Amino acid sequence: MLLDKPEGLSSNHALQRARRILDARKAGHTGTLDPFATGLMVLCFGEATKFSGDMFHADKTYLAELKLGEETDSGDRTGLPVAFEGQDPSRRPDAAQLRDVLSRLTGSIAQVPPMYSALKRDGRPLYEYARQGIELEREPRQVTIYGIRLLEADGDRVRLEVDCSKGTYIRTLAQDIGRALGCGAHLTALRRSRTAGFGLADAVTLERLEAMPEPAAALLPVEALLAPLAVQRLDQAQAARFVQGQKIGLARPAGSGPAAAGGPAVSMATPQAAAPAERVRVHGADGSFLGTARREGGRLVPDRLISLKETT
Repeated sequence: MLLDKPEGLSSNHALQRARRILDARKAGHTGTLDPFATGLMVLCFGEATKFSGDMFHADKTYLAELKLGEETDSGDRTGLPVAFEGQDPSRRPDAAQLRDVLSRLTGSIAQVPPMYSALKRDGRPLYEYARQGIELEREPRQVTIYGIRLLEADGDRVRLEVDCSKGTYIRTLAQDIGRALGCGAHLTALRRSRTAGFGLADAVTLERLEAMPEPAAALLPVEALLAPLAVQRLDQAQAARFVQGQKIGLARPAGSGPAAAGGPAVSMATPQAAAPAERVRVHGADGSFLGTARREGGRLVPDRLISLKETT
């Protein structure tokens, strides 16, 4: 399910509220948002949790609002003001200066994760140390900023749209922008608008979910998580073996069908046609989704299987 998370809730609290509304036994999310942030979260329930791994590596798009002239210890409006050497809080860049700094922060860059983050040290999240006033040394991490678009610049208020790789901290990016400008900056608002091909236009709020007569109508099929993968269709006998975790030989034509959710179909006439270690979605003869597999040589090797006994 695509959820438009409200401000003020942690990602886990938002997940648990959705889980209770749906009366789901098993649930997980595919990427944390800070409590003050809003926007797109991809929630998985029941069998979908088995197929959510790729989502953690997905690129993302954020709408960010910055306030110039003040840096905070958390990098956002929830923190306390701090100063850095050479800071001039009264400095206000023009649009050309802003775009120059944004261009220099685009591409592969090194980011030092903020202390106010869920990264763990000795089993404890960094934010617990930060709340005790403890500053720990953190190793820089390489992230990719694919693009930063300047949407608005009005006095000390700047609005940006940021396309980035997984692991990018927009709070740290805001801090880097402020330091490069010499005036300091921090986030005042953050909204995730896209991730892994999903967008906010298809998301529901918790209020809307609670008001729905049938909340399960907001659920997408499990295969929505796997849309980039091609489809391999098996006949009835092959499917029976596959769901038991057996490898399937594909030396003879196994048949291919139209891809569900927009993905391409796979034709497997001979072992030589198989691309080694290519992941595919597997369908039964009736088009039902059975799980994922790897094509290795002339065989189909089961990866993750749908449990026909499980419910949401």
